[in-house]
Amino acid sequence: MKKRPIEHHQTLREKILETIREAILKGELKPGEKVAEPELAERFGISRTPIREAFRQLESEGYLTVIPRKGAVVTALSERAVEEFYAIKSILEGYAAQMAAENLGAREIEKLEAINERLQQLANEGDVKSFFRVHNEFHEIFIQAAGNEKLAEIIHQLMLKFNRLRFASLSLPGRMQISVQEHVKIIDAFRKKDGSMADAQVRKTASLGGQVLIQSMAKSEGREAESSILRQIVDV
Repeated sequence: MKKRPIEHHQTLREKILETIREAILKGELKPGEKVAEPELAERFGISRTPIREAFRQLESEGYLTVIPRKGAVVTALSERAVEEFYAIKSILEGYAAQMAAENLGAREIEKLEAINERLQQLANEGDVKSFFRVHNEFHEIFIQAAGNEKLAEIIHQLMLKFNRLRFASLSLPGRMQISVQEHVKIIDAFRKKDGSMADAQVRKTASLGGQVLIQSMAKSEGREAESSILRQIVDV
C-alpha cells in the first residue's frame, strides 16, 4: 500500500525535472527567468513539495539557482564556468584513463567497443538523451578501472554538478559524432596499454567538449569566443 504513492511521487518528480531541463536547453526558459512553483503545481496537479525537491536537484545540476524568499531562477552560463569545469574534468578523467590503461582487460575493452557502437547508432538517430546516458557508461568503465575510489567519487560529484554543461555540449550539431570518433582513439590507447596516450586523448576530448560549447555561447551572443584555459589543455 505504501509503495504506490512513493512510485507515483518519483514519477512526477522525474517529469518535472525533464520538463524544466528541456525548457532550459531549448531556450524556452531564459537565464535569469523565474520558474514558478504555482504554474508547475497546477500543470501537474500536485503539491509544491515534489516541485521544491526537483528544484533542489536541478540546482545541484547547474540548471537553477534557488533564492530564499524569491524562488528559483534559471542559472546563467558563463564562459568562465565552462572553462573551469572542463579544465578540471580533463585533468581528473585524464589521470583516471592513465591509471586504467594498465588495468583494463580484453573483456572490458570489448565492452567499451560495444558501448561506442551503441553510441554511434544513437548519434545517427539524433537521440541526445540516450546518448548522454550511454556516454556516461563509457566513461564510468575506465574511471572505475583506475582503481581509485576517491578519484571516482570526486569525478562523480563533479559530473552531477555540471550535467547541464555536458548535455548542452553533446546537444550541439555534430558533437555526438565527434565524441564517438574520439572514443575510438581512447579505446586504441587502452588496447595498447599506453597510459600517457590515454591521458592525452581523454584530456583532448574533454577540452574539445568545452571549446564547442563556448563557441556556441559566443556565437549566440554575436561575438568571438575567448578560451585561454582550454587552449592550454589542447596543447598538452
